[in-house]
Amino acid sequence: MNIHEYQAKKILNRYGIFIPRGKVAYTPNEAKRAAVHVSLRGPWMLKAQIQSGARERGFFIDSKSKKGGIRLVKRRRDIVREAEQMLGETLVTEQTGPAGKLVSRIYVEAFQKVRKKFYAGMVINRVVPALTLLIANIEDGGKDIMTKAVENPKQILKIKLDLKKGATLRQIEKVRRFLELNEPSRKHIATLIQSMHRAFIENDATMIEINPAGVTKRGRIIALDAKMSFDKNALYRHPEINRLQDDYEESSRELKAQKYGFQYSEFDDGNVGCIVNGDGIALAAMDFIKTKGLGACCFLNVKGGVDRDKIAAGIKIIMTNPKVEGILINILGGFLRCNLIAEGIIAAASEVGLNVPLVVRFEGTNKEVAKEILINSRLPLIIADTLEESVDKLIAAMEESE
Repeated sequence: MNIHEYQAKKILNRYGIFIPRGKVAYTPNEAKRAAVHVSLRGPWMLKAQIQSGARERGFFIDSKSKKGGIRLVKRRRDIVREAEQMLGETLVTEQTGPAGKLVSRIYVEAFQKVRKKFYAGMVINRVVPALTLLIANIEDGGKDIMTKAVENPKQILKIKLDLKKGATLRQIEKVRRFLELNEPSRKHIATLIQSMHRAFIENDATMIEINPAGVTKRGRIIALDAKMSFDKNALYRHPEINRLQDDYEESSRELKAQKYGFQYSEFDDGNVGCIVNGDGIALAAMDFIKTKGLGACCFLNVKGGVDRDKIAAGIKIIMTNPKVEGILINILGGFLRCNLIAEGIIAAASEVGLNVPLVVRFEGTNKEVAKEILINSRLPLIIADTLEESVDKLIAAMEESE
């Protein structure tokens, strides 16, 4: 689950990370009052609150203004006009796709002058696997962090952190030297890293990004922007974070999946919809799809404790995704019996139709019963016995349907 910038900053501030004074606003007049509240003289930063990066480089659909979603405002009388150009408008960025996202609120923040900027991130590196700290210098007008990661990975410092203790003194010193910070900044960079670590662990986060972090003239480090993501499976432990979810940011398919207790994710690339029952099976299926030259555009993870109707509703979510050109269902029957999945497939296909190739692979409880159900349905389904066979059959069917 993702949250907005102002929400992430509030959480990080509770762990001792400095942030500029700011206030959220939902109307242009609220924005003007918020500006006076955070800074009497200005200047101010007006920031569109959508869950997307590259807001500053974005543009608003049907807007005469060519300014992006993050703006520096120097005069108080300009705040209402700038806010009017953002609120209720659709902001398109490199990450939103052409449809963009509606801006329903803006964050009015006191402008903070800094002498240096850098990137600080914390993620789970699943290859190692380990909790990993990412650090990179930021030059004004230079390349963004994603471009650096692709073109010159050596410009990003990666440090494997101890899950319980966080960074060691040696690792903190390595970061200080990498960023070329002076000696008085040692305490501040240590506070930043250890605070990020505590916020990550205690809130079951999957990602923390401070981009950029700024270093003031006196060496204090301040989060100029912030982003946090959380493990949905752990939100039951954090009701205060769960309440931060913005339904306007979630697609209708994601909301429907949550209603039935399913995990649903969408990706920018790919054209295969994947239905599985378990995280391990999901990763295995998606990796195998990738090795065959395809990509998953979405996947639905169904679990035990469901009935035929819930399964049918979940499958319809995949079937109604316009990006999907082929569907792969890979089920390992245990508590969730294969015959329930088979009945759900038939119910969903009967209601919305089956206009893309669909390959089913069952293994486990009631496998043969499930196969018999599908065969007797006389629907144009393809049945496979192994994961490799299912992907190969899906590729062949998709090529044939072109």
